[in-house]
Amino acid sequence: MSEFWMRLLIVQAADGGSAPSDLAVQSVWDFVVKGGWMMVPLGLCSLVVLAVSLERLIALRRSALVPGGFADQIGVVAEREGLARAVEACRSNRSALASVCAAGLGRLALGIEAAERQAGEAGAREIHRMRRRLRALTVVASVAPLMGLLGTIFGMIRAFQTVAVSGEALGRTELLARGIYEAMITTAAGLLVAIPALLMHHWISARIEGIAAAIERETMGLLERASAGARGTRRADASRDGSRGIVEAVEEEDLVSATGVV
Repeated sequence: MSEFWMRLLIVQAADGGSAPSDLAVQSVWDFVVKGGWMMVPLGLCSLVVLAVSLERLIALRRSALVPGGFADQIGVVAEREGLARAVEACRSNRSALASVCAAGLGRLALGIEAAERQAGEAGAREIHRMRRRLRALTVVASVAPLMGLLGTIFGMIRAFQTVAVSGEALGRTELLARGIYEAMITTAAGLLVAIPALLMHHWISARIEGIAAAIERETMGLLERASAGARGTRRADASRDGSRGIVEAVEEEDLVSATGVV
């Protein structure tokens, strides 16, 4: 991405008119060399932006974090085989949604509020994992322009020093212009690194927010479904126990009537 903008600057500089051969920028490498030693840390910063962006884009695949239909499958398991089996099924999956669902289902026996609170805490941990390494993009976006400005200041100091010590500098503005021209390269390079870093940080952050919202939606739906199923199971068990008690009472009454023993 930074190389694209550098090439664009090279083309614009070439279209601006003819220039001496020692000042003309023919390639990205010429652009880097004329920027001086400050281009080395800026180049490292651009590699950091590229590496972090690619790693986060691979890690934040929605299919890996929020598998489609996973909550519905766990809901069926909870209804048919119970909460313990549903928690085991969640723990066998490595997705972020599975971790949050396992935390919530594990506390569902204590009530829906306790389950939601536990799921919220697990969700916060997963968001922290998803935001891992994003601070590097923020640091680069903040530091790269300052590094470029520092390189420009050093370059202008050299330019004015050259003019000051040169006996032939009087009336030759091209000597000063040449130094300033080369010094401004680092400022442009710093911005070319910082702007993509800032854009990637905001884009990845928005992606994380969308995934977090999907996890919350799926988890809350699963907990409500499992809670309703658990209440239905308890009512059915209570009904069976009540029916069993009535049958036993009737049988006991019949036995007393038959034997005449109270």
